[in-house]
Amino acid sequence: MSQPIFERDPSDPARQEINPVLKLALELGPLLVFFFANARGEWLMEKVPAFSAFGGPIFLATGLFMIATAISLSVSWLMTRTLPIMPLVSGIVVFIFGALTLWLQNDTFIKMKPTIVNGLFASVLLGGLLFGKALLGYVFDSAFHLDAAGWRKLTLRWGLFFVFLAIVNEIVWRSFSTDFWVAFKVWGIMPITILFTMSQMPMIMRHTIHDEGGEE
Repeated sequence: MSQPIFERDPSDPARQEINPVLKLALELGPLLVFFFANARGEWLMEKVPAFSAFGGPIFLATGLFMIATAISLSVSWLMTRTLPIMPLVSGIVVFIFGALTLWLQNDTFIKMKPTIVNGLFASVLLGGLLFGKALLGYVFDSAFHLDAAGWRKLTLRWGLFFVFLAIVNEIVWRSFSTDFWVAFKVWGIMPITILFTMSQMPMIMRHTIHDEGGEE
């Protein structure tokens, strides 16, 4: 049987796993590149004059963000010979809206990207529940081993959380400066996400399946 292009189901024993630390680095790396390039855009363009072709710092940051995203997906592919579904969806939106941003020299498109991505994730997770599928297992299966009820609850909560993130992004980019939006995207969203994740731990512990096959 041929190797699938997309990551296997969490319950598939043939599923290839990436070290959690490397996985986090691959997910956060492009965001850090985006923040650094926007914050130090003028300096980067002085050091590498060719970067001036992008335009201002936000456009340079967008271009490098696209490159870093492509590298991240490539590393995932080289290590597992499959593409991670959630980062792939995010990457596709990055490429589309990043290209529009650079082509039209309008940063509105890249600012809308988190809204679109979070909206897509919310639609996929909440839509999956309507068909009886708790799809969050594709994201957290390496970290948690939950029973069916636990995955349903966690999927619902994360679906609603993605709706919240989409709304917050719309408020921030429409109400504040580009620099504030970039800083909030990198340094605000991550702490909020960590706090939300930690708040789910009591429920996760109640639905954890132990190695012995029992439940807490």
